Amino acid sequence: MGEPGSTAPRVRVGLVGAGGVGARHARTLAGFPDVELAGVADVVPGAADALAAELGVPALDDVDRLLAQRLDAVWLCVPPFAHGELELAAVRAGLPFFVEKPLANGVEVAEEVSRAVAAAGLPTATGYHWRHLDTVAAAREVVAAHRPRLVGATWLDKVPPPAWWSRRERSGGQVVEQLTHVLDLARLLAGEVVEVRATAAPSTAEGRDVDDATAALLTFDSGAVGTVSAACSLPGKLRAGLDVVCDGAAVELTETWLTVTTAAGADRREPQVDARTAVDRAFVDLLAGGAPAEGLVDHAEALRTHRVAVAIAESARTGAAVRP
Repeated sequence: MGEPGSTAPRVRVGLVGAGGVGARHARTLAGFPDVELAGVADVVPGAADALAAELGVPALDDVDRLLAQRLDAVWLCVPPFAHGELELAAVRAGLPFFVEKPLANGVEVAEEVSRAVAAAGLPTATGYHWRHLDTVAAAREVVAAHRPRLVGATWLDKVPPPAWWSRRERSGGQVVEQLTHVLDLARLLAGEVVEVRATAAPSTAEGRDVDDATAALLTFDSGAVGTVSAACSLPGKLRAGLDVVCDGAAVELTETWLTVTTAAGADRREPQVDARTAVDRAFVDLLAGGAPAEGLVDHAEALRTHRVAVAIAESARTGAAVRP
């Protein structure tokens, strides 16, 4: 393994999952000069063929064959319901892994994987790419100087194209699969969530049991309180982001801009970092012996966010308060 431009061996990785997100990661990895993409695998026979041909790498329909390719790490880019055995197979092979969010469609599988990772002491990374935005770092500076009091997490969007997304037992629902990015930032900026109370508007679409909308109240250990607003009944994305009201300041944060308002006025800026590239770059650098990037979210940290998302889904289902 070596640094970009060096003559040292490259980081040799494999990738599981040739869907849209997996393809994005594969193209990014193949574009790094210090990375060798050793192959792409998918459990659906033939699914990896087009992507592998585009990138000039082998396509495999057997994950075990991919894990046996003398890899330094593996990227697992599969739907929520497919997590669990893939991560455990990587652990058994002694392979560090990058896994896309969410960690699973529920919490039990994610907890099992986290225990296995901790026991093996393997480096991991997850797909919470928003954390790599320089605007997120700037927002953290604001809340460090101005205590957060009220948090609003929002994701108002359409139903994504994959068929599995519309089924709760496969995706986990909108809060678990989609809003999780914003919940992760809520934890980062306002502290751990200690209790959630949620309710939901059931699906009005035939063939979809993922709720049309979810609303929730959050209590943070910092003393802040928060709200969740999620909906998937629109024709397209209206808004996805986080609002934080602090003592003497307000933060409005999305993937594409940050506005900080204080007594001096409003300051708006756009990210100067491509977070979707940075999330892969950070793990490659770690594998090559570098220090963990500030934005890198390992499996244990991602599990804390996942617990909050699953707690909201559980509270919406049962009507009871849930402590993550």
